[in-house]
Amino acid sequence: MRLIHPFDPVFNKNSSVLILGTFPSVKSREYGFYYGHPRNRFWKVIASITNTNPVPETISDKKQMLLENKIALADVLQSCRIKGSGDGSIRDAVPANLSEILNNADIRCIYANGNKAYQLLIKYFHKNIERKIIKLPSTSPANAAYDPGKLISEWKILLSVTAEP
Repeated sequence: MRLIHPFDPVFNKNSSVLILGTFPSVKSREYGFYYGHPRNRFWKVIASITNTNPVPETISDKKQMLLENKIALADVLQSCRIKGSGDGSIRDAVPANLSEILNNADIRCIYANGNKAYQLLIKYFHKNIERKIIKLPSTSPANAAYDPGKLISEWKILLSVTAEP
């Protein structure tokens, strides 16, 4: 069964970085927003590097944290076939239309959340995006090689772009 991405990207004209995942997990689709699995470390990492305390819990508060820190959030895929939540099972992928974000925000750098997001980003967009693309370690709980401290350390690179005037 083909799944279609269920929610809109988060961005505004001031967004200077774009974080791209692959496609929402089962838990994220149930929750109705990005990184909805309770063990995914995305929101804790972003809250830590932006000095947001406590970690936002509501969708509204998560969106506010992103926008206040010039962060846009979306996924590389608009639709695909996927078994469960495993990126390795993605088939028949259709890329998202990122032009709305790239044409209406001040995006200076794009960050891929994990290997698969990076691979898909390069495959579908590399020739059409004139911005730096950086792969970051996945915040997924499946990425056991990165403890929270190590993730936060790697993800702090976002601050170098969001801090620019």
